[in-house]
Amino acid sequence: MVTAEASMPLLRVTNLIKHFPGAKALDGVDFDVHAGEVHCLLGQNGAGKSTLIKVLAGAHQRDGGEIRWQGEVVTIGSPTRALDLGIATMYQELDVVDGLTVAENVYLGHELSRGGLLRHAEARARTRDVLHRLGHPEIRPGQDVGSLSAAGKQIVSMARALSHDARVIVMDEPSAVLDPEEVDKLFQVVDSLTADGLAVIYISHRLEEIRRVGDRITVLKDGRTVASGLAVADTPTGDLIEMMTGRRIESDFGGAGVEEFGEVRLQVEDLALAGMFENVSFEVRSGQILGLAGLVGAGRSEILETLYGARPAAAGTVTVGGRPLRTGSVARAVGRGIGLAPEERKSQGLLLDEPVYRNITLSTFARFAHGGFLDERAERRAAAGQIEALRLAPDDPDRRTRTLSGGNQQKVMLARWLVHGCEVLLLDEPTRGVDVGARAEIYTLIRRLAHQGTAVVVVSSEIDEVLGLADRVLVVADGAVVHDGPTDQIDEHGVLDLVMEGSGHE
Repeated sequence: MVTAEASMPLLRVTNLIKHFPGAKALDGVDFDVHAGEVHCLLGQNGAGKSTLIKVLAGAHQRDGGEIRWQGEVVTIGSPTRALDLGIATMYQELDVVDGLTVAENVYLGHELSRGGLLRHAEARARTRDVLHRLGHPEIRPGQDVGSLSAAGKQIVSMARALSHDARVIVMDEPSAVLDPEEVDKLFQVVDSLTADGLAVIYISHRLEEIRRVGDRITVLKDGRTVASGLAVADTPTGDLIEMMTGRRIESDFGGAGVEEFGEVRLQVEDLALAGMFENVSFEVRSGQILGLAGLVGAGRSEILETLYGARPAAAGTVTVGGRPLRTGSVARAVGRGIGLAPEERKSQGLLLDEPVYRNITLSTFARFAHGGFLDERAERRAAAGQIEALRLAPDDPDRRTRTLSGGNQQKVMLARWLVHGCEVLLLDEPTRGVDVGARAEIYTLIRRLAHQGTAVVVVSSEIDEVLGLADRVLVVADGAVVHDGPTDQIDEHGVLDLVMEGSGHE
């Protein structure tokens, strides 16, 4: 690592301002990044992180302030200008194109050509060199990107950044779709890049990652810099949380669980889905929270989707409230009191261009229908009660859902099932992309639902989240249950051993 005192910053932002209609997204942001360091950007959803990196990437134009590149004032008027300077951005949503080869993705938009003819062989050779530099020679330049795992696609995105001779790489939530082993490999790549003198701007809601990979931290709140250049090693986590949220968050996982569970609400016996999982059995009682731990692709999400009716089971039985449920129909599952907040809430759970109130009442239309017409005033009243109870911000039922932060979008998903009154709630990665303040509120809400008698099943890639929330833990590896027991009988290392070694673990 090159210390901040040892060199002029590669990139310095001073009093950066960006307006949107009706809002000031950036209201005086200051920070700098040096060659050879990992500078972490922290802040709640809506703090201005995404706007800042889009300004640096040339996707938005600043309305005030100054950007200096290697000491010179610059205007980043387009994404091409940003790349020409040496600033490359990896967005949270992977931007590779399935159907194209790895090499074609790496040089997409700046293809190698001579005399109007594409130089495919040279592109493959250069791509191979970059992949070796990133420590992933197993990725072949000629293979279809669609055949790669999420981690492989992240590496291709990094290779694209390096193909532009980037000096600064912005990584926006790069670990969001990775399992623990892949995250470790990501950090090895980051270490390699900074050892070569590149600078990395790293954005993550996972504070434990910041501890592992970061050198310095800048904290944003309400579009302003509240602290910049903090040494990671010298800054307590509690102080960072207070800077981001404006308050101390004492309880990580929403308080105490239910002391005594009620009757069995959900019983699953020998459930199977062809090619994904088999012989899955468990039960969840009223007031109980069951956690499903495992690697990405182990079958966790598919178990929830099968219970919700989105996938027809190949074998096994599901019983809800003592009555059998025939799988393969979402309408039947919802009618029997099962609700799902999916992992991809934007694409699978929410109507982003519909107002908040409509998303909240989406699964309960029959309650608001009279004579073939929807009673919108009744919808708004029901939604308003949940908006107030969940402290949705902003508290406007007519606001378009896509304009909300990730944490507030997740609250809308949960509000839908609160209005519906479901008896079994399935939560797939409920805090992915959610800031630390909203996480605490979501944990508290999940606990409240359990205390009200809901049976909750939580899937999470974060083992500490599973162990902190759940009363009982199911570990899934390679489509099979390899552990089922109370949370207090297993720790994080035990879960990791099981998910890495699968059913062969002793």
